[in-house]
Amino acid sequence: MAVRAVPSRVEDAERLAVEAGFEKSCIREVGRLLRTVAASKPGGVVAESGTGSGVGTAWLHSGLGEGARLVTVEREEELARRAAGVFADDRRVSVLTGDWRLLEPHAPFDVFFCDGGGKRDDPRRVVDLLAPGGILVLDDFTPSAQWPPRFEGEVDELRLFYLTHPDLDAAEVLTTPTSSAIVAAQRRATR
Repeated sequence: MAVRAVPSRVEDAERLAVEAGFEKSCIREVGRLLRTVAASKPGGVVAESGTGSGVGTAWLHSGLGEGARLVTVEREEELARRAAGVFADDRRVSVLTGDWRLLEPHAPFDVFFCDGGGKRDDPRRVVDLLAPGGILVLDDFTPSAQWPPRFEGEVDELRLFYLTHPDLDAAEVLTTPTSSAIVAAQRRATR
């Protein structure tokens, strides 16, 4: 069976984003990374904070194994409702409405795409939600050729936190010439 370059659920979620006037959807370059990461954990628990219209969720879903489950949370009720409709026929997917901390009871995560809440307001808790060997993906960074990374002339403390965290093996990868993502693996053997 051939894999579509752009899965139909991604196209559905992209249409919803346009209809809702939502302009912060996951870009396709990051989407392909998400599909790959989800596929690497075929029986895993996959999570996302910041569902939006469901574009990133659809990319994660496209790599989801039969034994996996995906839980995502969106603060805006109407966006969450629309995104839930894209996955209504798949019991492996749960779309929650509210604060990103609603994900905590579903942890630990084998994959966590932290695109909304948590990334900036509680990065330590984000790392703690990962299972041993769990993979964290954070996007929407601007590439930096300097070390330590800089943002508008200042040290980029958030990026530095994830790239140097003692429990993570992390790398920054270009997703486009002007954007990057951090991909990190939880290296702790026990919780």
